[in-house]
Amino acid sequence: MADGAAKAGPRIWFAGARPRTLPAAVVPVAVGTAAAVGTVPGGLIWWRAVAAMVVALALQVATNYANDYSDGVRGTDADDKRVGPVRLVGQGLAEPRSVKRAAMAAFAVAGVVGALLALAVGPELFVVGALAIAAGWFYTGGPRPYGYAGLGEVFVFVFFGVVATAGSAYVQQETIEGLPLAASVPVGFLATALLVVNNLRDIPGDTVVGKRTLAVRLGDMRTRILYAVLLTLPFLAIPLVAGLGGRPAGALALIAVLLARKPVVDVLGGASGPALIPVLGDTGRVQLVYGILLAAGFAISG
Repeated sequence: MADGAAKAGPRIWFAGARPRTLPAAVVPVAVGTAAAVGTVPGGLIWWRAVAAMVVALALQVATNYANDYSDGVRGTDADDKRVGPVRLVGQGLAEPRSVKRAAMAAFAVAGVVGALLALAVGPELFVVGALAIAAGWFYTGGPRPYGYAGLGEVFVFVFFGVVATAGSAYVQQETIEGLPLAASVPVGFLATALLVVNNLRDIPGDTVVGKRTLAVRLGDMRTRILYAVLLTLPFLAIPLVAGLGGRPAGALALIAVLLARKPVVDVLGGASGPALIPVLGDTGRVQLVYGILLAAGFAISG
């Protein structure tokens, strides 16, 4: 471990943070904040928007490092036939304690900045923040990680969909409104699609080490169908969310469907192993473009 750990530089740590998953943090904050445009007396409170973005990004990075650490020390990332993102502990690129410290540091950033928001908005955010941090750690950490029980997708949908989107609007409006809550559903679907395609790629390795993700439980074909559904539903939801929400320019997000075709075709066409690595990036791009256009549309119509 020492020789491998010595190689770990900034580029390795950046790769270990899994940057392709970061749209899952950026998009809900952008959409939720844009949904609050025109509803806040005196205009948006920008420091709160920035703080919400920092919290979301820190939670995403912390969860990724925590996942790397916990899987690594359990040995579930040790299979040399596994493919996908860099695994700092599993590949011997960093000491487990260093990866754990990185996770704790990122969780601490989320906690401190989240506490500032809670002091400005209300104590209920302390509870939400504590739950989010706990969910990030126990995804693969602790004695009974829920990610190993096939519940990881639930965590992603709830915290990187509903909570992050509606919560970003809440810190502006200080009330729960229908539009950001409705928008959180398609945003959550896209965030969940990232995890689904990641777990689809890892089905062979996860099966060997006894990691019972939802993909392992569903099997290869049904996981592929689930991915296609998760990438399709957000576009079907646009008329309801943008139209009934009174933000018609939100329909701009439909343009992102042009980017969704390739990853869906690849997944339904049977891409597996290393061929699914670029699909993760493609999925992140769909989510990012969809989110930016939806947020822009909300802001224009607000």
